[in-house]
Amino acid sequence: MAYEFIRVDREGPVTIFTLNRPEVMNALHSPAHFELHEAFDDFAADPDQWVGIVTGAGERAFSAGNDLKHQATGGGMASPPSGFAGLTSRFDLNKPVIAAVNGVAMGGGFEIALACDLIIASEAATFALPEPRVGLAALAGGLHRLPRMIGQKQALGMILTGRRVSAAEGQTLGFVNEVVAPADLLDAARRWAAQICELSPMSIRASKEAVYKGLDEPTLEAAIKGQTRYPAVSALFKSEDFVEGPMAFAQKRAPAWKGR
Repeated sequence: MAYEFIRVDREGPVTIFTLNRPEVMNALHSPAHFELHEAFDDFAADPDQWVGIVTGAGERAFSAGNDLKHQATGGGMASPPSGFAGLTSRFDLNKPVIAAVNGVAMGGGFEIALACDLIIASEAATFALPEPRVGLAALAGGLHRLPRMIGQKQALGMILTGRRVSAAEGQTLGFVNEVVAPADLLDAARRWAAQICELSPMSIRASKEAVYKGLDEPTLEAAIKGQTRYPAVSALFKSEDFVEGPMAFAQKRAPAWKGR
């Protein structure tokens, strides 16, 4: 369908979501959140879409976060149950999502990237959680995802100062997977997506679900013992891919994944 504030493009099994408000550095308001909610619902439900990429329109910004001017003029802050950008509270999405960060990723924009499974960053990208500068807090997941990814002290060093972090430092801290030249950003994200698409989608979904749910378990033992109860893991065992993988290996041929 046609959207006003985002673009959605499908390239084979890969869906590219583009935040499309470059005139405000891709800051998001309520209508954009609800468009993204619908787009991610469609992605989650489509068995032929295996990997998502999120990026921002233009060269300046991935997303400057919440559209404060829209809020200040009475626009409100309503968001769908799936959270900021239809993603930050979407805890049941077991398909991998890659953030291709092409510039500023501030506040909610950084929280969108943190809600993705991988972050590929342009050399021009910068990251920050500056909400306290405007009397807010990074309550769309940033205050909880960042410490889990890079540790408490490093995360608090960013959170309590609101300081900006370069793409290179983000890779050193551990929340950025790869840094590339600006012109190579989408190609790099597509390369990561293509590597994922070489593997069984059912295995990928089971693996993602097991990692995230396992991190919520109280002990390593509980995580290992509990993983067979996870829906995507159960679905893997019942899938065509579970049969196809070993058969293709035995027949010395490339597997023909079904994703079901």
